[in-house]
Amino acid sequence: MESFLQQLINGISLGSIYALVALGYTMVYGVLRLINFAHGDVYMLGAYFGYYLSRLVQGRTPSHLLDAAVVMILSMIGCALIGVIMERFAYRPVRRASRLTLLIIAIGVSLLIENASQLIFGANPRFFPQLIPETHIHMGNLMLTNQQVIVLVTALALMILLNLFIYRSRTGKAMRAVSYNLDAAKLMGIDTDRIISLTFALGSALAAAGGILVSINIPGIDPLMGVMTGLKAFVAAVLGGIGNIFGAVLGGLILGLAEVMVAGYGSSTYRDAIAFLILIAILLFKPSGLLGKGQVEKV
Repeated sequence: MESFLQQLINGISLGSIYALVALGYTMVYGVLRLINFAHGDVYMLGAYFGYYLSRLVQGRTPSHLLDAAVVMILSMIGCALIGVIMERFAYRPVRRASRLTLLIIAIGVSLLIENASQLIFGANPRFFPQLIPETHIHMGNLMLTNQQVIVLVTALALMILLNLFIYRSRTGKAMRAVSYNLDAAKLMGIDTDRIISLTFALGSALAAAGGILVSINIPGIDPLMGVMTGLKAFVAAVLGGIGNIFGAVLGGLILGLAEVMVAGYGSSTYRDAIAFLILIAILLFKPSGLLGKGQVEKV
């Protein structure tokens, strides 16, 4: 029983990271019907921003927790700016183009970021500084680390704040209007360009937070670390129903639990494969996702 609970906690911790990254996919898709395949690379940039910032910040504040908070906030701001630049110069000029054109642009932006990162940061892995020293929390035979608790609490707090922003704020209401009908929202006086840029900024900031949280637990980072995580987060978004905020969170948690359970009770060889098996299954049996609604489109 303790082993199962341990795996459950590990799965929720991993799933919360996938959920944060999946939220970026689902938010951008909601407003533009665009799959931003460069989103996983923004997650990687968040980890690298955190790596360099942590070397400047570490030891200059009264506590380790404050060090981590400063690094995370600054990394989120940096990646939010990257998201805005990406939208303004890569996606806005071709916003009215075909879906295929947008998809090719997204793949091109992803490859550009990956290769530029290898030139700038180097291809060799780097080890993220230990912002928060690891301590163990024993609850009977169950063992947690303070880092796992921080990941869970931070991810949950960010998801709650995002939900409050989207459903309780005036700007969030405008985002939902743009998601529902871009042209109608423009006719109602909503600055759709600003809302779309803000959507990219928020999604990119959440991806950066995911990159920092992963690096706290798994300190090895490299320029291609966003490829697999980005694909898995995309699977999580599709699983929950892409375009649905709650669906992205649910899909991330399910995927994290499935991955940890397969590795714990089966073989770690199939750890990455489970995500794509889930993707195939959901596309075969419920293409709209668990919380998504089927739509009829004229093509």
